[in-house]
This record gives sequence, C-alpha cells and structure tokens, in this order.
Amino acid sequence: MEADEGRLLAPFAQKSGESRGRQFPEPRHAYRTEFQRDRARIIHSRAFRRLEYKTQVFLNGTGDHLRTRLTHTIEVASISRTIARALRLNEDLAETIALAHDLGHSPFGHSGEEMLAECMREHGGFEHNRQSLRVVELLENPYPKFPGLNLTLEVREGLQKNQVSSLEAQIADLADEITYYSHDLDDAIDFDILNFAQLEEVDVWKVAADSVRARYPHLREPDSHKLIIRDVIDRQVRDVIVTSAEQIMSAKVQSRDDVRNQPVLIRYGDELAEANRALRKFLYQNVYYHPRVAEVNQRACEMLRRVFESYLLDPGQLGDAAARRIESEGLHRTVCDYIAGMTDRYLMEEYARLGY
Repeated sequence: MEADEGRLLAPFAQKSGESRGRQFPEPRHAYRTEFQRDRARIIHSRAFRRLEYKTQVFLNGTGDHLRTRLTHTIEVASISRTIARALRLNEDLAETIALAHDLGHSPFGHSGEEMLAECMREHGGFEHNRQSLRVVELLENPYPKFPGLNLTLEVREGLQKNQVSSLEAQIADLADEITYYSHDLDDAIDFDILNFAQLEEVDVWKVAADSVRARYPHLREPDSHKLIIRDVIDRQVRDVIVTSAEQIMSAKVQSRDDVRNQPVLIRYGDELAEANRALRKFLYQNVYYHPRVAEVNQRACEMLRRVFESYLLDPGQLGDAAARRIESEGLHRTVCDYIAGMTDRYLMEEYARLGY
C-alpha cells in the first residue's frame, strides 16, 4: 500500500513509507500504512468517544440533530479527504489530523475553553489545540510500554497550528473552518436563531441561495435550507481546491521541503476569503452572542469554574489516574486536564454532586 502512495500521490505529498517515525519505535504493520494505524488509534481512543457528548455551539442534548464535537470532527475529516484527494495529497494523513484536532476540547465548547483558560491564567494557560497534542502524547494510555498513542511525527506536527506544516495539515485546518461556517449556519436555522431574511445579508449564503433558487424555482423557502448549506460547502471546497492548486504551481513546489519554505499554500481565493470574514462577523453577532446561546454558556461556565475550584480545594475527588499526576504535573494542570476531558454531561453531574 505504501508503494501505491509513491505512484499515486504528488511528489510534495507526505508518504507513510517516508514517515519520520514515532517517538517510541514500533515494527511496521503487515497491511496498514503508518497513517492508517494512527487513524485507528485515534478512533479507538476514549477521548474520541467522549466528543459525542461535548458541545459544538449549542449545548449537547438541546436538539437531536444539532452538531456535537464528534459530528463536527467527522465532517471535518470528510472534507479533508475530499480536498486531499483532489490535490493528490495523502488522504489518510489529512483525515487523521482532522480526527484528532479537537480531542483536547473542553466541555461546553469555546465558552468552556475560555473559562478553563481563565482558571489557568497564572498556571500556563489552556488552549484546545495544545491540549489535543497533550491528549495524544500523554493523557491517553492504552499501551503498557509508553505514554500516549505514540502517533507519527507527521500527525503530531499537524496538531501544532502555530507553524507551517505539511499540506495535509493545512488542509485539515482549513476544512475545520469550512465545516463550522456551514454547520453553524445550519444549526442556527434549526435552532430558530436565524431566519432566511437575516441570511440574505450574507454574501456566502446569498450566492448559494440564488443558485439553488435558479435550479429549483418552485421549491418552498424552508425546503431549500439543506440544499443551500450543501451549495455553501461545495463552493468553499471547490474554491480551496482551485486556489490551492494555483498556489502550489505558482510557488513551483516539488517536494515536502519546498512546502516548509513557503507561507501557507492551502487557502481560499481572495474574494471568498473576504466573504468568509464577513460571514464570521455575522455569526458572532447573530449566533455565538445570541441571548439564548449566551445565557446557556454563562451558566455552563459558572458550573465549570465551581467544579474547578472544588477540585483545587479537595484533590481527593479526582480519579486515581489523575491524582497520580499531581506530583509531576502540578495541581492546577492536573485539574485542568481532568476537566478538559469531561463531557458536558459528566461536568453537570459533578456540579450537582458537589451540591451547588
């Protein structure tokens, strides 16, 4: 299978057979590539399963069809594969990075992340991308001979968003953006926070809506919702593929080393980038800061803060595995790791157990 990569992939794609390896050497697998093994390790991890009960934007459990952190992750992985395939890059690597990118996310979405960061302000901070790396390198422990999942360097490097990395990592990063732009619109409509009249102000939506109306002139407005979201995603993905191919060609990229010597090459065209900035502003004003969302987030953050403070006062409440790390990691970091790994549901149960 690794021989097929050399034949099918572009010269600047990451190849499993040329991986820089794992921190703890392991023998090769008989019928799976290195990146395929990494993908399986992530999917089988406890942290991955917990994503099902972590909030994306709307509190987990408030609607059967609203995205969770897990469904978001699966959608990011799907879009990553599509873009990677079109550019003759390594689909397995792009997908694997996408599957791991939110493993370190806190309960209660970005509001929970902000509260954890505040709790850790004097103790090294908290940021979910760095925490994802911490999860795969330390906190997951399915193997007796080494800590973490012992993923390849290419996957771990792809989780570090503060550096120019492989094209596959750049794809996963942009696929994350495409996914939350589209599904936050979708979920906000389902949650009755946005209506079609508001969305006509947004160029990204209006272009897609006009296209759908031209193809289906007799379709009722409510029935066109999902088709418009599909069109939004398709336009975003197509723009990234075309623009990125042009960027790679213009930069005369011929190898993986060439990629590292370039600025980010996987990107939107200028026109769509500008439209997406306007969309992002619209989402913050009309969705993320909407009173219905903000009220729930405020309550959730208060629960998280109180549980954090309770554990600091009585570390004996932590699980055995967490308690064993206090000496090496410090109390604040250990409590942070423990809470970051919680689902929304478990944190609310802990809050109730503590009698608040």
